[in-house]
Amino acid sequence: MHFARTAPPARRTLDRRVKQVVRWGTSHALPRTAVALGARRGDLQGRLVAQMSNGTSAELFTLLDEIRGKGPVFLSKLGAVVASHEAVRETLANPDVEAGRFVPPDSVLARIGAWSEIDVLHPVRPPSLLAVEPPQHTRYRKLVTKVFSARAVAQLKDRTQQIADELVAAIPAGEPGDLIASYCALLPVTVICEILGVPPGERHRVLELGEAAAPSLDLGLPWREFRRVESALATFDRWLTGHLDRLRAQPGDDLLSQLVTAQEDGAGLTDQEVKSTAGLVLAAGFETTVNLLGNGIALLAADPAQRALLRERPDLWDNAVNEILRYDPPVLLTGRMTVRRTTIAGAGVPAGRLVSVALAGANRDPDVFPRPHVFDVTRDNARDHLSFGAGRHYCLGASLARMEGAIGLRTLFERFPAVELRPGARRRPTRILRGYGTLPAVARTR
Repeated sequence: MHFARTAPPARRTLDRRVKQVVRWGTSHALPRTAVALGARRGDLQGRLVAQMSNGTSAELFTLLDEIRGKGPVFLSKLGAVVASHEAVRETLANPDVEAGRFVPPDSVLARIGAWSEIDVLHPVRPPSLLAVEPPQHTRYRKLVTKVFSARAVAQLKDRTQQIADELVAAIPAGEPGDLIASYCALLPVTVICEILGVPPGERHRVLELGEAAAPSLDLGLPWREFRRVESALATFDRWLTGHLDRLRAQPGDDLLSQLVTAQEDGAGLTDQEVKSTAGLVLAAGFETTVNLLGNGIALLAADPAQRALLRERPDLWDNAVNEILRYDPPVLLTGRMTVRRTTIAGAGVPAGRLVSVALAGANRDPDVFPRPHVFDVTRDNARDHLSFGAGRHYCLGASLARMEGAIGLRTLFERFPAVELRPGARRRPTRILRGYGTLPAVARTR
């Protein structure tokens, strides 16, 4: 009798573990092996993925130049790569190329993946805006855009400035410290938590969960990292469920409270869609803005001439943010799948191809940006970068990121005109997101 009572939970535990192993195998172990083999054999797509985690900036952008030189679409044994401005823009707007797929929809791997899937919040799985297509995407985005509008972002500007002023005032002049921990992470997490209606006492938890879940965008995670990320996502899912229940009982004037009640043609978002949007806002509005601020500080700290230009012409700060986004983007690459045979920038691409869309490559295209490997805050077409994507999946938080970047960087460098970088700066180990995990520096007033 004792065995009969305990066997079902034991079997459920075994089933969960088996499914987790299968998820890791199909989403990470197989791609990791394929990429490693491809890189060893000289495959450019394999080399690109390897460089994104292990190479230097110079090596990465040299490789992107090489791929771009092969034509608008480079077909490899692993899939395809687009790295020119024209091809990236066309790919992201092409209805035959869909987000949220990493294997052909009718393949054995797709069926295995569907069997092993679990109902936990994930930034690149449905119903995330990043992973759904029309008509679902059209309805979903229309509702979300009503809340996260340009007007709503403009209303956050004064509060963002106040937060930046308070954080800068707390940085001790002339003393070494890590600007990621003391500034770059705290500014966006505070703004995002206010957008999401998160009480001040809970913000440290959001910061920890966001950092733990950041690698979820990557393919090829080691088993231990994969389990840690899934655990962080499940913890965040549970916390967010409780948070939404509190907002429904006591709504505030935050944007998430508005999203809970938003409707279009008499219909609103499902609970899972609201949770997915909140998770995406956290990931896109926090993680990428940390990278934008850190990358910008590193670039400007190393370039006194560009800092001098910004002191003389503070009207250039908005353009400087766009140039930072172009030159050292917070997101290097995104993935798509061709669901039908299609044409991109005049080149034919078969159905069922995984397309690596190199945003960083488009941003260094010499046909669009003269002297593309030069960082120049006066660049007249810096805003033409594709760091926020293009087409139907254009970043919902682009206005917020630009605003936070301009306020955050200007406030820091006006208070500390000289920021001296110290040894020990470390890039984050993530492949898709590009930024600093630590940025040791001394902030000086002169």
